[in-house]
Amino acid sequence: MKTIGDAVDWAGDLFESSDLFYGHGSDNPWDEALYLVLHVTNQNLEHFFEASEEESELIFSKELTQDQINQIKSLVNSRVTKKIPLAYLINKAYFAGVEFYIDERVIIPRSPIAELIEAGLNLKLEGSETFDITEASRVLDLCCGSGCIGIATALYYDFLNVDLADISQEALEISEINIKKYGLENRVKFFQSNLFSELKNQKYDLILCNPPYVNQEDFFAMPKEFSYEPELALTSGEDGLDLTRQILSQAANYLTDHGVLILEVGNSAEALEQTYPDVSFLWFEFERGGVGVCAVTKAELVRNFS
Repeated sequence: MKTIGDAVDWAGDLFESSDLFYGHGSDNPWDEALYLVLHVTNQNLEHFFEASEEESELIFSKELTQDQINQIKSLVNSRVTKKIPLAYLINKAYFAGVEFYIDERVIIPRSPIAELIEAGLNLKLEGSETFDITEASRVLDLCCGSGCIGIATALYYDFLNVDLADISQEALEISEINIKKYGLENRVKFFQSNLFSELKNQKYDLILCNPPYVNQEDFFAMPKEFSYEPELALTSGEDGLDLTRQILSQAANYLTDHGVLILEVGNSAEALEQTYPDVSFLWFEFERGGVGVCAVTKAELVRNFS
């Protein structure tokens, strides 16, 4: 193992032959090997993906120091033997193309809501009704964890003021790190709050919410990698909908008249539909994969949950 390219090949081969789960930022062993080696060698990931073929070859041909080789071997060993997700090993994850600091106080960013943020957050709702993000001014990222959804929204749309809320003080410590990382203190605020409890009299044009939604059966069947994430941020009762029920019953009080709730429930989508058959959940389809994200208008929330 002399060069960056050698290290990527070695790590990729080892990952491929190991019983690892991919789903915390990458979906295959080769991308994960690339992220790990580029991190250790201080190569800019965005620059690498924008590089020409000639530039990529130059990066791959760079020689490794002995310290870098030792660090790569140590990280790969931890990934293979302990099955620790890569994001926790390198304290780094990407969401909507934005880099975030991550550690085991929060779950690793992976929500398909990223695709909505990147695509413009202009939503087709019921009939001819639409939601235009350019007409919004205030956004809430509820159950924010690392703050990735709210912070990415603030970075993509510099006219928005964004609040982050989470019950976990530890999660908010990570959110604060990421707010400061991008100098967003003037536009992004954070609140320790059990759902809406500390957000009295606040009104938002858009609420983005990726709450815990894993049901008990799915939780106990999850791969080892998920055991490193805080259970508080994953599970929500037997059917995965305990928090979702509370959110749906309260959200209308915190939305402006034409406000919208975007809610992620993942594999609990079918259970949600069965629980509320009369509610018009507007489900999104994603080009990059991901399921169980819907939009609900304030009017629909008022009709069904008031």
